[in-house]
Amino acid sequence: MSDPTDKKEPGTIIRGTMKAFITRKVGMTSIVNEDGAVVAVTLLSASPNTVTQVKTVETDGYTAVQVGAETSKKSGKAMAGHLKAAQKVNKDVNPKIIREFRLDFEEIPEDLSVGAQLTAEVFSVGDVVKVTGTSKGKGFAGTIKRHKFHRQRKTHGGKGNTRKPGSIGSMYPQHIFKGTRMAGQMGAVQVTVKNLKVALVDPELNIIGVTGAVPGPRKGIVFIEGAEGETK
Repeated sequence: MSDPTDKKEPGTIIRGTMKAFITRKVGMTSIVNEDGAVVAVTLLSASPNTVTQVKTVETDGYTAVQVGAETSKKSGKAMAGHLKAAQKVNKDVNPKIIREFRLDFEEIPEDLSVGAQLTAEVFSVGDVVKVTGTSKGKGFAGTIKRHKFHRQRKTHGGKGNTRKPGSIGSMYPQHIFKGTRMAGQMGAVQVTVKNLKVALVDPELNIIGVTGAVPGPRKGIVFIEGAEGETK
C-alpha cells in the first residue's frame, strides 16, 4: 500500500489512505481460508468512489472526507454547485450516493484531494471493519414475530386470544410506559455490525468480501469503515 504522505496529482487513484467505502450488497458465498476451514462471506460491490469534499478543523471544526459513488442521471442546481470543484478534476463526477466519513487524524493527506478516486484496494485482507446498512423491511408485525413473544394457550379458556399481547398498562401511573414492546413496524432501520474482517479483495472485479452477515437486502447500500483492532 502507498504512503499517505506521498504527494500525487489530483484525480489519481488512492490506495490505503482512508479505510472507508460506499458499496452495494451482492450476496453471500463461502470460501476456504488458509486453515482449510469454510468461512461464510458477504460480497460487496465496490465500484470506485470519488472524493467530493474535504473538511478540515480550520474551516469546519472537524476533519472529514465526503465521498460519492455511482452515477446519477439527474442532479439539481444545488448539487451541481456542490460538485463543481470535483468536476474540474473529473467532469464525469455526478454521484448518486454521497456519504461523509470522519477521520481520526487532523492533517488530510494531499492525495485525498477533491476529485481523487478510491478503489477496493483501500482495504486489505485481514482488516477489521464495521459495516452499516438498512435492514430488510418486514412491514407491520405483531409481537410474536417482532419481539419473539410466546402465544397463549388455545385450550382451557384461551377464548381465541392466542396471539394477542395481553395487558399493556398498569393501575399506576395510569399510562403505557415508553418502550413497551408492542406491534409495529419491523425492520427497515439502520444497523451497524462491528468486528467483521475483510476476507477478500478483488480490485479487478471491484469486489470486497467480508466475513459473516451484512444487514440489508441484495443491492442494498452498505457503508464499510475501518474499525479499531488488530489485523492478521
